Amino acid sequence: GLYDREYKMMKEFDYAKAVEELEAIASKVEDPQTGIGDIDKYIRRSEELIAACRGYLRGAREKLEVMDNQ
Repeated sequence: GLYDREYKMMKEFDYAKAVEELEAIASKVEDPQTGIGDIDKYIRRSEELIAACRGYLRGAREKLEVMDNQ
């Protein structure tokens, strides 16, 4: 079901790797050598990563609440 699919996604999602990529993107965006076109691409990617991180954290929190209530 839906829960199983979300759990599988959470297991496959590497939070630390996503944060690492976000830090790399921040460095590239701050670099004056980075072109405007690239900045747009990096911003879109960072939005995807942030959304994925939020989803991961929300799922982890919900899982903890379920475990607490058992």
